[in-house]
Amino acid sequence: MPKPYNLPPLGDLACFEVAARHLSFKRAASELNVTPAAVSHRIKALELELGQPLFLRHYRGVELTEAGALLFVALQRGLEGIAESVGRIRNRSVRSGVSIAATTAVSTLWLMPRLAGFLALHPEITLSQLVQDGPAPEGVDLSIHYGDPSEVPDETVVLMQDRILALGTRRFAERHAIRDLADLARAPLIHTRSDEPEWTTWPDWFRAMAGVEPTGPGFALNNHLVSLQAAEDHIGAVLGWEALLHPHLSSGRLVPLVPQALPSPWPFYLRIHGRPSSNARQLADWLEAQRDVAADPPAAT
Repeated sequence: MPKPYNLPPLGDLACFEVAARHLSFKRAASELNVTPAAVSHRIKALELELGQPLFLRHYRGVELTEAGALLFVALQRGLEGIAESVGRIRNRSVRSGVSIAATTAVSTLWLMPRLAGFLALHPEITLSQLVQDGPAPEGVDLSIHYGDPSEVPDETVVLMQDRILALGTRRFAERHAIRDLADLARAPLIHTRSDEPEWTTWPDWFRAMAGVEPTGPGFALNNHLVSLQAAEDHIGAVLGWEALLHPHLSSGRLVPLVPQALPSPWPFYLRIHGRPSSNARQLADWLEAQRDVAADPPAAT
């Protein structure tokens, strides 16, 4: 019976991938927990199968031939695809489960208030939410990001193209007599540090608004939610996205300190990883429908 994929033995290919990655039969043997002679034997068998050498053997090591480099790249691409699929499988608690990742701020301020409605409509779907301030973990079905969706190879849906406001409490505004941009530039500012280059900083905001640099004292934090809490505690002014902070604005916990606002240079978008399951598609469609729906937290009882 012919082999379905017309491939050499998979064990030989796996051994070759490790040896090519290390460019060393000895290190490959250590990773595979076999002897260097066993690695050499498998490589020779693979070369015999393919009819050409895959490595150039030197006294101090080996290097890939043109054919070996071609095979190595093909194996890497295939294994990366397999790894992504395995990750997706591992992250599903049940067959019907859907996993979604977002930052702490997006999860708390935008996503969580909306998921209750989805789960009420689809109680049969097991939902797994991963909160991570950084790149989305491997294997998730969906993830929410701030940035340029055109740079993502997967399908994307824009959720918010927001405005960035200068926010603080009424007490803070009165204490520092903030009436215009010049007053704000001299007031204490909360700087939220992020590894994401897309984030707008106070200098970015002021240059866009008035072509000036802030001169007031600064207080640096590395978490947007903590920065918002610091602003609520009257420590300083904070930058925030209008739609994302709808609950804070509608409740009056934070108010715009000046009327000027900067159109956000990037949107918040939903990334649909790979080929979504029907349940992941349902959640993606639900979140898309929620783009313009304000989700206030329930009133305290």
